[in-house]
Amino acid sequence: MSVDLDFWRYKEGAAHDNDKVYRLACCDGETVEGLEDLPIEDILKKTASVFSDWNALSENIYEKDDASFEISVTPQIVRFDCYGVSEDDMNRFIDIMADFGCPLYDPQISTRFDSWTDR
Repeated sequence: MSVDLDFWRYKEGAAHDNDKVYRLACCDGETVEGLEDLPIEDILKKTASVFSDWNALSENIYEKDDASFEISVTPQIVRFDCYGVSEDDMNRFIDIMADFGCPLYDPQISTRFDSWTDR
């Protein structure tokens, strides 16, 4: 089963349109007004550290046993495409991104889990 987990951070005062951000920024790679730029290199380094027990095929592709994930980035978004990844490991992605102030958007249920942010 494949799942994608998507993360971004709105600028203060920006209108929130999660479906639009997902469609344009996460799927099409477009720049979306109202989103902050993210520290992508720091996020990639943190992910590599947290998943150091996985086999890194590149900076963005990891595998372990029958599971794998790929990281897609733009200056504004981080997307983890997960294939056979356990729920515990997916929660590790959520924790990594929470450290950078980015709540999860789950496109499988069209929900952004941002109640802990200022929205």
